[in-house]
Amino acid sequence: MGKGDKKTRKGKIAMGSYGKTRPHNFKKTTTAPVAVAEEKK
Repeated sequence: MGKGDKKTRKGKIAMGSYGKTRPHNFKKTTTAPVAVAEEKK
């Protein structure tokens, strides 16, 4: 499993191909900002 393997990421990079292992458009996951608990005085 390495540069010659079509199913691995390293192999896809070596061949210059893309697929499920090495997608073009990766999903950007954004997290909502955590609300800081306000202190009551």
